[in-house]
Amino acid sequence: MNNGFLPISREEMRERKIEQLDFVYVIGDAYVDHPSFGHGIISRVLEANGYTVGILSQPDWKKEESIQIFGEPKLGFLVSSGNMDSMVNHYFVSKKKRPKDAYTPGGHVGKRPDYAVVVYGNLIRKTYKKTPIILGGIEASLRRMAHYDYWSNQLKRSILLDSGADLISYGMGERSMIEIAHALKEGIPVEEITFVKGTVFKCKNPSFLSNSIILPSYEEMKKDKRKYANSFSLQYENTDPYSGKNLIEPYGKSLFVVQNSPSLPLSTKEMDIIYSYPYERKAHPSYEKEGGVPATEEIKFSITSSRGCFGGCNFCALTFHQGRIIQSRSHASIIEEAKGFVQDGDFKGYIHDVGGPTANFRKPSCEKQKTMGVCPKKQCLFPSPCEHLTVDHEDYLQLLRKLRKIPQVKKVFIRSGIRYDYLLADKKEDFFKELVKYHISGQLKVAPEHVADTVLDKMGKPKRKIYEQFYEKYKKWNEQLGMKQFLVPYLMSSHPGSTLKEAVELGEFLRDMHVRPEQVQDFYPTPSTVSTVMYYTGVDPRTMEEVYTPKNPHEKAMQRALLQYTNPKNAKLVREALIQAGREDLIGYGRRCLLSPLRGEEKRWIEKRKEELPSHFKKKKKKKTIRNIHKKRRNET
Repeated sequence: MNNGFLPISREEMRERKIEQLDFVYVIGDAYVDHPSFGHGIISRVLEANGYTVGILSQPDWKKEESIQIFGEPKLGFLVSSGNMDSMVNHYFVSKKKRPKDAYTPGGHVGKRPDYAVVVYGNLIRKTYKKTPIILGGIEASLRRMAHYDYWSNQLKRSILLDSGADLISYGMGERSMIEIAHALKEGIPVEEITFVKGTVFKCKNPSFLSNSIILPSYEEMKKDKRKYANSFSLQYENTDPYSGKNLIEPYGKSLFVVQNSPSLPLSTKEMDIIYSYPYERKAHPSYEKEGGVPATEEIKFSITSSRGCFGGCNFCALTFHQGRIIQSRSHASIIEEAKGFVQDGDFKGYIHDVGGPTANFRKPSCEKQKTMGVCPKKQCLFPSPCEHLTVDHEDYLQLLRKLRKIPQVKKVFIRSGIRYDYLLADKKEDFFKELVKYHISGQLKVAPEHVADTVLDKMGKPKRKIYEQFYEKYKKWNEQLGMKQFLVPYLMSSHPGSTLKEAVELGEFLRDMHVRPEQVQDFYPTPSTVSTVMYYTGVDPRTMEEVYTPKNPHEKAMQRALLQYTNPKNAKLVREALIQAGREDLIGYGRRCLLSPLRGEEKRWIEKRKEELPSHFKKKKKKKTIRNIHKKRRNET
């Protein structure tokens, strides 16, 4: 196996004595040879299995010749938009353009097209009419079947059809990609590769398939949104590699898109092998003159310890991409990677993260999952922890202790998210104590997302009281250990199920907890999540019950403003929201109020709420007192 970066030009091919590459990997990101980047892993996996791969990073999609740098590969083109969906990468939820792209050299924008996978696929097909094209990565994975596209506000076909590609390797593609490569090498035509788990293909007649479910047709779903909700529900119930069935989506009478059941999870040994490949662990040196690739800064000294998540948040696409079964690396593999940090001249002694989608998930949620998979219609933690849930932080705790003992490691942080309801379910408190004592850099970020139980139900998140219990225990441990660390909650506005009433409840929570969020996030309807289906169809696909969804930009602005009610710029929106919600009791001077009255209206508010006002308002010098109150509020903000 060759060390160094994989070739990015014909000259580098020749240096390696390669006449024709097996695969050309077209990516929308800069080339970063690191296991946190999908193209980094898949290219190294292919190389380890004897295949040659060239990296074609961010080709100019306006020029046909940009795709011809390496010539035609022997086996096929691999296409990925990069580590993010290209539309999420390009746009805020408001659909305004983002000013920076962290996955492009120098953070510059405009180096990849919108809907990158579709554009790259069609660009390749213009020149190479019959060369196999295999799609992968998160953009292709989450758009593998008909899906709602927020940016165009329409139901789109499977990306397989619009891109001109032959196959999709969805999810974590190590297994499926090697099986595809072997089949192509053996001379099997790409249209006959219909047997690989974790892939999507197209055909004219799916009668040869067994153990299959026929979904509503694309035409039916376009006419009836509830049909799409029903289709998504069936897809959601078949995301497990052990129990999932093949899914058939008709397009007219003679074209079908078929999703094979997901790939089996990787064993610990297989995970260790994949993370042991000779990654350069950095961006290609050709980007240094532009200032490097911003996205590498945080991951350079971070460690992926696990994959998968059984948390089941409805706004998250992990169930459709990585799956719900936890796959983890061994302690030895992780410690070996950490020891490599010490040899890096830039390492200052701080490991930034040891985790995965959820840091404190290191093993399957119950024994049954190891052989039978996850329950198709039941969640592990929602609405409350399952009676069969195995709650155990011991393995993760031992791993962190070993990492702390490595010479020259000063601190090991956990930044990839803690599932606090799982933590509370652990009867032992050793992990909670050591988390607070050793693994927080001043503040712990957690994700309650909301506090209104009606909204939390639509999010698939634990009830408000669980977060409040966690907050109290976190505060207790900080006091006992003599530490003053903060708890920073991630919160979301305008999620399906949230009216102004629930948004006001969230504002009151922030008031009572003395939290002043600097940034807040509107719900972002990204492809293939339960919450996005609610947003588009107006029904919960789990129950088919109707769900209120805020879509009006002005209402969304009011909900967002309530999360930052102390910002003077939001005063007008907050006032309007409180009046519309019938909560004018929160406009005034009492401790419970979110907003002061407008100047000139103080007397009216004082007369209206004499009984609620502090006693000092009953003195004669009301004007001076009012001025002081205004001054105090300005200083607080």
